[in-house]
Amino acid sequence: MAGLLTVRSSFVRYGFAVVSVAVALGLALPLQRLGFQHVETPLFEVAVVSAAWFMGVGPSILAVVLSLVAFDYFFVEPLHTLEISRASLPYFLLFSTWAAAIAGFLSIRRRIERDLRYARDRLTLEVERSQHREREISRLNVELSRRADELEASNKELESFSYSVSHDLRAPLRHVVGFAELLQRHASASLDEKGLRYVSTIREAAAKMGTLIDDLLAFSRIGRAEAKRTNVNLDQLVKEVLMEFRPEINGRDIAWKIHDLPVCHGDRSMLRVVFVNLLSNALKFTKDRAPAEIEIGCVDLGNQLVEMFVKDNGAGFDMQYVHKLFGVFQRLHLPEQFEGTGIGLAIVQRIVVRHGGTVRAEGSVNRGASFYFSLPKADIVAAQTVSTK
Repeated sequence: MAGLLTVRSSFVRYGFAVVSVAVALGLALPLQRLGFQHVETPLFEVAVVSAAWFMGVGPSILAVVLSLVAFDYFFVEPLHTLEISRASLPYFLLFSTWAAAIAGFLSIRRRIERDLRYARDRLTLEVERSQHREREISRLNVELSRRADELEASNKELESFSYSVSHDLRAPLRHVVGFAELLQRHASASLDEKGLRYVSTIREAAAKMGTLIDDLLAFSRIGRAEAKRTNVNLDQLVKEVLMEFRPEINGRDIAWKIHDLPVCHGDRSMLRVVFVNLLSNALKFTKDRAPAEIEIGCVDLGNQLVEMFVKDNGAGFDMQYVHKLFGVFQRLHLPEQFEGTGIGLAIVQRIVVRHGGTVRAEGSVNRGASFYFSLPKADIVAAQTVSTK
């Protein structure tokens, strides 16, 4: 089918050249008989130009050849022969050269116009595609903005709900604790050992509930608190945190390994909470180790962030449950083994994410755990600040 179309196309193109020369000859002969002289040359030129303009190089060459043959046969002495005299030879050469030049120029112009039309069509198509992409991006931006507003509203409602519930739970909880103490004080003589144990369990559960409420309030405040970002010397910050833990670690066999830490950009009070929670976990889960090994250091990620780590040789955890570590109230150990509410790592993650970093953990059962979190470098932030001024 494609070959047939090609044959038809060639037939039409070269047939047009033949017809053009035939029309020029058909007009020139009667005009010559009517007394018009030298009209054949412009008519054959028109035929050549038409073939070159509409059909290209090949048909224009055929038109030149046919024009020369017709001119020689019908208009040059001796008539009705193809003999070319020496006197008319320059004329034939000049006509051939001129016709070939005109055909060449017209073919080049036609090809340029065809390329320009093709480029225009391609450009139009690209513009339409670009406009379609812009409309799609605009639609997606509107959808993303709407969803971001909905998410922000949901987060605010959730934080408000958590804060309100936590406060509302305190009043009945104080009643439980207060009346349990009154019952233990006034009825201790009439209660047997089992009854006293029940009252003690009520007080302990109420105390644990109070701790959970405090942790939940702390988690809610992290989301609502405004970050005051400055350059923070992490070396100094870690030393201050360790000073707070001095009463807790007094008498324990702990091998500390603390590397030089960088200056990072962030909220100092929030970053202090991060180290307090991570070091508290390290101390808690190494309480059965002698010696306990705790390492604090950093790794330069080679971009705008630096990654800190806190490693220990404590109880560790199973990596198949690593996705639960940073959830609220998620615990991988029994309360009888290690105390806690399971919200400290959730607070760590929320703070680090607010600083534009990420948190991850590695560990294995009874072989310790390693917690990593990234923070923006102080020099990178300073350079960005200067560049925007």
